[in-house]
Parts: sequence; structure tokens; C-alpha cells
Amino acid sequence: MAMKNQSDARADEPLLAEPPDFSLCLGGPLYQLLRRMHLSGDALQQLLVRRIVVLALLAWTPLLALSAVEGHAWKGVALPFLFDVEIHVRFLVSLPILVLAELVVHQRMRPVVGMFLERGLIPEAAQPQFRAAVASAMRLRNSIPAELLLIALVYGIGVLFVWRSTVALELASWYGVGASGQLQPSLAGWWLGCVSLPLFQFLLLRWYFRLFIWARFLWQVSRLELRLLPTHPDRCGGLGFLAGVCSAFAPVLFAQGTMLAGVMANKIFFAGAKLIAFKTEIVGLVALIVFAVLGPLLVFLPQLAAAKRAGSREYGTLAMRYSRAFDDKWVRGGAAADEPLLGSGDIQSLADLGNSFSVVKEMRLAPFTMQTVLQLAVTSLVPVAPLLLTMVPLEELLDRLLKLVF
Repeated sequence: MAMKNQSDARADEPLLAEPPDFSLCLGGPLYQLLRRMHLSGDALQQLLVRRIVVLALLAWTPLLALSAVEGHAWKGVALPFLFDVEIHVRFLVSLPILVLAELVVHQRMRPVVGMFLERGLIPEAAQPQFRAAVASAMRLRNSIPAELLLIALVYGIGVLFVWRSTVALELASWYGVGASGQLQPSLAGWWLGCVSLPLFQFLLLRWYFRLFIWARFLWQVSRLELRLLPTHPDRCGGLGFLAGVCSAFAPVLFAQGTMLAGVMANKIFFAGAKLIAFKTEIVGLVALIVFAVLGPLLVFLPQLAAAKRAGSREYGTLAMRYSRAFDDKWVRGGAAADEPLLGSGDIQSLADLGNSFSVVKEMRLAPFTMQTVLQLAVTSLVPVAPLLLTMVPLEELLDRLLKLVF
């Protein structure tokens, strides 16, 4: 009987008394494989350095060894291995950052479910649907077919079609010779195309798959009738915390910018290209990856717009009633003869009401600011900045900067 009473008591507890765990990174087939290989623990910070070192060396070290065996490590071809900026940047900088980003996003993303609940944004009646959205996101994160599809894309498109036709420069290199738009790989080139590049591309596509899971989760939450507060100080009805979560993806954007900088550096140093020729690629990539991070937040636009309209109407009516009463009392002579104006709370209340109405009028229709957009864009562009030295000498660049400052 006691056990039955305890079961009934648990059944009567409110849903989501303890917010469910939410992580885009702590799960999935690759995560389980890394655990079995003792490259990750139950927490992502465990064995992080070992994981980064093993994956980076798996991609980079065989290329060094094979190119040395073939005599192309530092000489013998127009582009020796040790002079290949793109390869070193991709596998020794971008790849480690993509692995490190898992820890950053994991730590910043975990409290997101709690924030929806702590701020009272999810009505009690909608909590079962909210819980279902969380569970659905975690099932998709752990999906074996999803990661198998990513592998199929990497090898079916990246290796068979893209690699040999778009990677090669039109010169003899350590990984092969490009002739008529087709790469004739060396031994090191085969390892590059069949192991190193697929590993990097899989990790990168896996991040875009996680962004898709995040966007899908937000879309499902946006379908609920949220309890937005037009007078919330964040000017987003209480959803302002989502912009902070999105900034956790900054390392992924930095890794993408680093990879682009490496590709451009090779073409500038060895193919005679100019930095200005890549302006379309730079703008396009930055716009794409910033939108991939912030675009999902736009699903809340209809509810934010509706909350702003309702808040403007309701607080406008309240402000009119209070202002009219204040006018009748203190301007039209309605106040009692012995009631002093000095020290009256009516004036402060009128000011507070005006501030609340101003907050409603300033409410944004997207839960992020232009500053967030600029921060993410700059993060993506920072790795490209050193390439400015290929256009303007360092002394001249510093002179121009000093003139701008002083």
C-alpha cells in the first residue's frame, strides 16, 4: 500500500520538476565509439587533449610520413608538404577547434531547457509537448542512420566527385598532379582523400547536423503557446538568453574561417591569386554560417510580434487610464486640499508606467541584436585577417591603423 501511495504521489508531481538533460554533443555513434576507444569519458572534458591529439595526428602524421617517403615533404615538387598552409591549418588548427567546440557548446547548451522553465515561458499545459520536443532532439542526436548518412555523403560526394576535381591546384604537389581539372594522387594524396579529408568533413558536417537538431527543437518549441512577457528587460519577451546560447557556436565559425583562410593562402602563395578575388567566397561563407547559427531563432518572430502588439495595446490602455486619472487629480484640481504633491507616489508610479511602456515599444522581434551578428561575423573573419598582409605591407598597414586611431 505504501508503494502504491508513493507511485500515486509521483504521478501527481508536476511535469518537468527536474528539467531533462539536453546536450547536442553528449551522444551519438561517434561519441560512443570514442568512449570505447578510451578517447572520451562520460563527460566531454575527460580525455579532451588525448582526443584532439589522436584525431589530429591520424589526419596529419601519415601525410608527413608518406610525402617524406616519396621525397615531397620539403622539396621535389612546386608545393611540398611542409609548405602546404591549407593542410596544416585544416588538420592542426581547424580540426582541434571543432573537437574543442563540443565541450564549449555542451556546457553552454545544457542549461537551455532549464531557462525555458525557470522563466515560466512554458505553460504547465504545454509541458508534455515540450518534454516530447526534448526527447525527439535527443533521439535524433543519437541516431545511427543519421551519422551513417553523413559518412555516405562524405565518401559518395566528397571523395568520388568533389575531391579529385576541385581540391587540386594546377601544379605538381605532394598529394599529386592536377591535370585538366583532375587530380592524379600520390600515395600521400590517397591517404588525404580517403582518410584525412573524410575525417575532417565528417566532423564538420556533424556540426551542421547538430545545428539542424537545434533548429528543429526551437521550431517545435515555437509551436507552443509561450508565455512571453513584453515588459521583460531583455527586450525579447524573456527569450534573450537564446542569443547567449548561440554565441557558444563561435568556435565552429572560427574553425570554418580558419579553413577558408588556409584554402585562400595556398592559392595566393602558389597559384598567384589575389585576396580581393575571394571577396564573394568570404562574404558568402560568413553570411551562410552566421545565418546557420542565428537563423533558427527567427522561428519565434511571430510570437514575439504578437506579444509586442498585445503589450502595446494593453499597456497603452493602462497608461491612458492612469495618465487621465493623474491629470484629473493633480492638474484639474481633483486632489484633496490637504494632500501634498511633494512626496506623492503618484509621480513615481507614472514614471514607472512610462518606463514599462517604453520597454514594450523597444521590444525586438528577434531574440538577438546586431551586436551578436557582428560578433559572430568578426569571429569568422579573424582567421582571414593575416592575409591582408599579402595586399598591404605590414609597415604600411600599421601606419594606416595609427592614422585612423590618432
